[in-house]
Amino acid sequence: MPRFVVQHHAVLGSTMDEAKALARDAAPDGTVVVARRQTRGRGRHGREWVSAEGNLHATILLRPHLPPSRLTELGFVVALAVADAVDVVLPGGRARLKWPNDVLVDDAKVAGILVEIVEGKVALVGIGMNVAQAPTATPYPATSLREAGVAVSADVALTHVLTALEHRLAAWMACGFAAARTAWLKRGPAPGDLVRIRNGEHIATGRFAGIDTDGALLLAEDGAPRRVVAGDVITG
Repeated sequence: MPRFVVQHHAVLGSTMDEAKALARDAAPDGTVVVARRQTRGRGRHGREWVSAEGNLHATILLRPHLPPSRLTELGFVVALAVADAVDVVLPGGRARLKWPNDVLVDDAKVAGILVEIVEGKVALVGIGMNVAQAPTATPYPATSLREAGVAVSADVALTHVLTALEHRLAAWMACGFAAARTAWLKRGPAPGDLVRIRNGEHIATGRFAGIDTDGALLLAEDGAPRRVVAGDVITG
């Protein structure tokens, strides 16, 4: 279990890129790169991540000594930790999860997680949390902790995330993905909820039937549920 060591920066192009450089320079497990502002922040599939000052922009470097196939599980583990942190400051269990790695409050995105693997053994986990403000003109509903009713700093939010992540990582290392999967399903869609998944230009519609032991979404259409390993769940 890592001892987190946080490196604070005023401005970076991308905390992910900085962490990647540190990983190649043998930075230790638990290194955390934080920037007050990013000029080239990115989300999944290389999409721009709007990095307003006052929000949390961080990348955590992890060396869990596991096969590369297991490192993708970290997206779910970290999403749970971020949801735990949100619930610390917004009591009442308001944080929910959207496959594969978004954290929602009141059905709007408050945080996203990006996992990149370096050299098949180092996981870089990027976390973008809307603490002070949410971006506008997004293709999905977005919110911030402030809009949800609580004013905290990005540093306080990070402290809660790292505290929760210590516990979630310990459980993952001790029990494997099964426990994380069970916890994720408690915060995810209800079985039978209608979901739509966009993959490129194609949109598939069906009923949520859970996630399997590899984290793939199970989509029930006309017959038996099929596995969906890539795509974006869309709402509205």
